[in-house]
Formats: sequence, structure tokens, C-alpha cells
Amino acid sequence: MAEQYFGKAYGGNPPANYERFFVPAIGAPLATDLIHLAALRTGERVLDIACGTGVVARLASQQVGATGTVAGLDVNPGMLAVARSATPPGMPIEWHEASAEAMPIPDASFDVVLCQMGLQFMPDKRAALREMRRVLVRGGRLILNVPGPTPRLFTIMGEALARHIGAEAAGFVNHVFSLHDTAEIQNLVSGAGFHDASVQSDTKPLRLPAPEEFLWQYVHSTPLAGAVAQVDDERRASLERDVVAKWQEFVKDGALVLQVRIVIATARK
Repeated sequence: MAEQYFGKAYGGNPPANYERFFVPAIGAPLATDLIHLAALRTGERVLDIACGTGVVARLASQQVGATGTVAGLDVNPGMLAVARSATPPGMPIEWHEASAEAMPIPDASFDVVLCQMGLQFMPDKRAALREMRRVLVRGGRLILNVPGPTPRLFTIMGEALARHIGAEAAGFVNHVFSLHDTAEIQNLVSGAGFHDASVQSDTKPLRLPAPEEFLWQYVHSTPLAGAVAQVDDERRASLERDVVAKWQEFVKDGALVLQVRIVIATARK
């Protein structure tokens, strides 16, 4: 079973699999919530930072309409290639390959900056937030989200990866959920010069595919794909048996049910 899911079921590279599997299960539901909170208006200029394959940018484009503008920025060229191909014809989104800490974008270019599940990965978070503030007009809005702490479902995955694949693989899972303390996020946002910063959290229920499917979909949609590809079939099978057995407590009607805490920060320049 492990080899079926690991090798044959997934032909794309991680960015393509991210758009195919991760976005429908996790990315899109959270993006819908983020866009609702942003309350975008027709004609606004929106920048989606750490845009990945562009789900937030596409939803934003629908909200701001033909008179608005949307841009997406990401450091990963593979993600941007998928974002371009996934964007419907006639949806004019501009894509930038750059780090959030040094954006090739003029001052005061946008009314709204959005960032979904990206700030935790930025090496210099305060510098990235200062850049987000720089590209906003005065009074412009920042809306971002980050997940954490690590849900039990992902703790199980991380522990199994450490046992069967290696500590570095487990480290990726932990990194995803590494920024979630509301006071820390409040200090980061305020310290970057934003005003009216508000940081709140809520628990989001997500219905995921069955355990075997979700395990390999997640692996193939992330940097874990490379690490798991380096080990033999026996270790991959052991990983699957370990994770799937312990995930049974989260199965309802054949699907995994994930309860994940999402921290949302809003602020103004």
C-alpha cells in the first residue's frame, strides 16, 4: 500500500501536488476565511505574500473585480509556475519571485497585504513585516494567519517521521506550527510599526481524506517528498503503518477530521 501511494499515485512535483491535494483540503478553506475577514472592496490593490500556488490571490481577484489589482509574491519559483498555470484566463494577477524580506515593489503600492500560513517560514519575520508595512498605503490593512500549536494529528506524523525517516523530516512538520503565540505575534506586528494590531485565535475543523491518502498527499505536497524518497520501501511501509494506526482516533465516516487552531492578526499602517 505504501508504495502504491508513494510512487504511482503522485506524478507531479511538490508544487503541483500542493495545488492538487493540499489546497482543496486545507489551503482553500483557510483562504476563504482570510478573504472574508479582509472584507476586500471593489477596486482595491491587494498583495498576497508567500502566495504559494495562488489560492488567496485568486480569491482576492474575484473580490476586487476588474478595477482592482492583485499581485502574488513567493520565493519558490516552482510554486509560482503552478500559480500562473492555475490562474484562469482573464484574471490578471502579477507574480513576483522574491523574498518577503526584500520585495521588489515600490512604497505605498497596495491597499491590503495578505499572508496565509507564511510568516512562520520567514527567517527574519520583523524585516518581512516591515516590508509589508512599507508597500502599504497609509491606513492600508494587513491580514495574516498562522497555524498552531501542532495538532495531535500532526504530532503523530512528526514523531513517526523522526522514527522512520529522520529528525530533519520531523523538523519540517514542527516548523509549520512554530509561530502561534498571540503575544509574540502581537509584538512582531506592533514592533514592525503597525497600528491597531489585533491578534485572535479560533479552532478550524477540516475534513481531510482517509489516513493513507492524506499521509502521502501531504508528503508529496511538501519538502517531505525528497526525504521520504531517500529511504527504502520497508521504511516507508513502516511509516504508513505507524501513522495510520494512530490516526484511527481521528477518523469519522472514512475521513480524517482535523481540529487546528488558527491565529489571525490584523493591523493598519
